[in-house]
Amino acid sequence: ITKTMATISDSPEWTALVSHATQIKETHLRDLLSDQGRCDAMRAESNGFLLDYSRQNASLETKELLLALARAAKLDEKKASMFAGEKINKTENRAVLHCALRAPKNTPLIVDGVDCNADVHRVLDSINDFSQRVRSGEWLGCTGKKLTNVVAVGIGGSYLGPEFLYETLNSDPTNSEKTEGRTLKFLANVDPVDFARATRDLDPEATLVVIVSKTFTTAETMLNARTMKNWLLSCMSSQDADTVVRQHVVACSSAIEKTSEFGIDPKNVFGFWDWVGGRFSVHSAVGMLPLSLHFGFSIMRSFLDGAHAMDTHFQNTPLESNLPVLLGLFGLWNSTFLGHSSRAVLPYAQALLRFPAHLQQVEMESNGKRVNMEGVTLPFSTGEIVFGEPGTNGQHSFYQLMHQGSVVPAEFIGVCRSLRPIHLTGDVPSHDELMSNFFAQPDALAMGKTKEECAAEGDSEELQPHKVFPGNRPSMSLLIPSLDAFSLGQLLALYEHRVAVEGFVWGINSFDQWGVQLGKVLASKARDQLVAARKDQKPVEGFNSSTSALMNHYLSKS
Repeated sequence: ITKTMATISDSPEWTALVSHATQIKETHLRDLLSDQGRCDAMRAESNGFLLDYSRQNASLETKELLLALARAAKLDEKKASMFAGEKINKTENRAVLHCALRAPKNTPLIVDGVDCNADVHRVLDSINDFSQRVRSGEWLGCTGKKLTNVVAVGIGGSYLGPEFLYETLNSDPTNSEKTEGRTLKFLANVDPVDFARATRDLDPEATLVVIVSKTFTTAETMLNARTMKNWLLSCMSSQDADTVVRQHVVACSSAIEKTSEFGIDPKNVFGFWDWVGGRFSVHSAVGMLPLSLHFGFSIMRSFLDGAHAMDTHFQNTPLESNLPVLLGLFGLWNSTFLGHSSRAVLPYAQALLRFPAHLQQVEMESNGKRVNMEGVTLPFSTGEIVFGEPGTNGQHSFYQLMHQGSVVPAEFIGVCRSLRPIHLTGDVPSHDELMSNFFAQPDALAMGKTKEECAAEGDSEELQPHKVFPGNRPSMSLLIPSLDAFSLGQLLALYEHRVAVEGFVWGINSFDQWGVQLGKVLASKARDQLVAARKDQKPVEGFNSSTSALMNHYLSKS
């Protein structure tokens, strides 16, 4: 952006897209999809991932105009700055280097005089060593039992990413031998019900607790950590307390002094860095430690390798055939230029059931911003409300709205090879039944159904309006080969980079999250009030009348 432009929306490339959007709104996907040349040109492939974006409300001219906007926003230069370790997170003066977490050994990357690559692999080697010792029984609980249960305590990025990966990898039968007799659970919510769920049926003498908190100060995580510590000590009250904590509690943190005060052996604290944002941290110790303890390090190394393969594609592939760039630019087209404020991510794979929840944080915490990098209020909205469910479950839930109500751009994710194929004699294979819906739904959204078609099927005049589908609802389809660890690494990195693309073009900082802070501050004030009311019967004061009434009602009923 030049000095004369306050935001990217002041550029001629932006103005051209605004004008073009008016023209596109006069077209229908029935007509656009009839152009085979256009459809053939709106596919891109890399490392077995096939992206079809022909069902976008867009022409080949749209794509060229979007690419022109990306160049005006200096997308290539911003991308290069991120990979070089420049401090592109200006508000926190930090580099953005989640890509460094999955880079191979001996690829130096110097930031502030420190080789990040060497630091990363030092931690990965420690995770490999420790996870092997726990899994083999070399590291035992304080009563001599093998530690077969792991409870990972963390919230936000310390929970959503690892849980999504756990659910997917745990669905793969080739991993069954690696996980036999082992349990991995997550404790995120400070609601005591979550603690009860996480510890149900667990033997504390065979349980290892992994506390995930960079600063070791996150309020919810630390209360849950103290609750887990109390559970271990209460259940093993005959054992030396220091030994219980030393043998049964480890941490992912950079706050060595605080973890030591908690009783954790410094050798069992696995670090990560301020250039890793929480929502991008699953490739660090945050995800690698609990998941390596459960699945073994080799599977997780494959996950890192898949992510690195997508990093290389994003870094080196021209914009016009770059998968994260295409996802990002058409996401921006739908939200900013066509005015669609939400997007559905629809994995036709039950194993990806927690993927949309993870993407909600990755995308909405990153790109839900109101000012650009220079602090100028944006005259357009950024980010989208992201939601989703696995197919075909979602079809029986919210697809009604998508077909005949609000327009919600959709992203369908299909998998070529099922993790657990079933083919009953005389029946269609279960995976083919699933994928039949994967192929049908984007066409139903795009093509719709006319009143004439309803009449031809014999529907009455009165019923026809109810059975008309307007169509012209945009979607993209992503076909991936499988859901092994390598493909999962690629998939997650694809969506991480998509976030960066949108942020770079909008001109915002996708890597800070000041919007989460105010609620935390107010919660601290409310917490102090509740403590004072229960301990010293102090009246509720200092809040607005609505909050005071709610708080008094809560105190009287709890």
